[in-house]
Order: sequence, then C-alpha cells, then structure tokens
Amino acid sequence: MDEINKIIGQKIQNYRKVNNLNQDDLAKTINIKRPTLSKIESGERKLTASELKDIAEFFNISTDELLGVKKEPEIQISSLTPKKKLQSIRISVPRQNLQKFKEVLLYILNKIGSKPNIGETVIYKLLYFIDFDYYEKYEEQLIGATYKKNTYGPTPIEFKKIIDEMIAVAEVEIVKSKYFDYPQTKYLPHRKANLHILSGEELEHIDNELNRLSDMNASEISNYSHKDVPWLAAEEGGIIDYESVFYRTNEYSVRNYVGDRSKRI
Repeated sequence: MDEINKIIGQKIQNYRKVNNLNQDDLAKTINIKRPTLSKIESGERKLTASELKDIAEFFNISTDELLGVKKEPEIQISSLTPKKKLQSIRISVPRQNLQKFKEVLLYILNKIGSKPNIGETVIYKLLYFIDFDYYEKYEEQLIGATYKKNTYGPTPIEFKKIIDEMIAVAEVEIVKSKYFDYPQTKYLPHRKANLHILSGEELEHIDNELNRLSDMNASEISNYSHKDVPWLAAEEGGIIDYESVFYRTNEYSVRNYVGDRSKRI
C-alpha cells in the first residue's frame, strides 16, 4: 500500500467526518461508487486528477492542501492585541476580534441564513466582501479576519475554530442539507446578535453587502470573487492582503475616489 495514498485517504476521511457526511454522500457528489471511495480513503486506490479536483472543490480547499503541499495555519484564540502583520503559519485571533466575528456571523445567519442558497461557501464569500469592502471604504477593519486564497475563492481561516466554539456553547447548530442535489452545510443561529458591539456605520455596511450579494449561489459568488484584485494578487494557498483593495478595478471598487486625497495608483 502506498504510504502517500494512505495519508491522502486519511485526510479525505477526516474532512468527510468533520462535515458529518457518510461515504455515500461524498461518493455521489464526486460521481464515484461508495466502494471506490472506501478504497481511496484506505489508501488502496490512487485518486485521479478529476477526483482530486472534485473533492477539493466540495470541501472548499485547494488541491495543494489535500495533497499536503501547503501546511495549514495553526489557529489560536488569544487575548493579545492585533498585530499589523499576521504570520502565515500561526494565526492569533484576539478576543475582541473573536467576539465581533461571532456577532457579525450571527447577524448574517439571523437575517439571511434561512435562504436556500446560503450555505457555508456563500457565507465565506459574504464575510470576505464585508471585510474587504469596509477596508476599502474606511481604511479600517470591520471583522479583520484572515482570508486565504483557495482555488474556489477566499476562505476565512479562523472560521472553523470559531464556529466550533459557537457550536460547543449552543450559539449555532450545524445542519446538513442539500441544494439542487448538492450536499450543503448550513448554520442555524440559537440567539440574536449583540448589536451593541457593532456601530451604525458597520451595520449599514453589512446590510448593503447582504442586499447586494446574498442572492448569489455558491458557484456565482465564488466566480465573482475570482475577479477581485485582492484574490487575483494573492498566491495560491496564501494570505490575501487587505491593502490590495486600493488597486481594484472599477467593477469591484466601493469607494468614490473623485476628490479623495488618497487616490488609487
């Protein structure tokens, strides 16, 4: 048995279990039979290129991550103040940012989470545009999450750890559903967001972003994010730089630079 195939198979199995999927669910998604998937997970069978792509796309990760080429950042929740530059291997989430992340997520879930198209992938992209558009407008961070460039769009690195904390204290519940026969991960909020932690300006910004983007499905909003300069400028698997919003094309720019002292180059 090839050791590399065994390691990759174990990673696929771990991703599947974390997402509460059985082998039948995943096998149907990538159009293979369940016994074939079982052999892949046990390392008895090598993945084809198309299977590798389909599995990575389903779990919203890059093929490099699935193959183990890129090391996943370590996420830590800390009481430290934010640092200007984040390390690519170790991401420290300050407590004040953590609480804001939770309240924004709860606000989104309470407002649009019940819509059939709003699954985990769409939420990732909504958070990205909320964060990056706010930074372009005001040169300040709203949530300030760290986003990684995946093949299928920006992904907030801290999301998994934060959502696990919220599930543990019953603030949200994970719900497995389907959207046009595709497995979908949804989150059901169990409390309202604490709006005192958000300013009126921030709430107005979030509402505008949700009104503009929340009708898109996962494929549409992922494709839309792929044409945004911050995502284009980042390396595959790398951290997306907030500063790159100031080089956006007119289609994506949300700031009026006419008469603005900080003109774009």
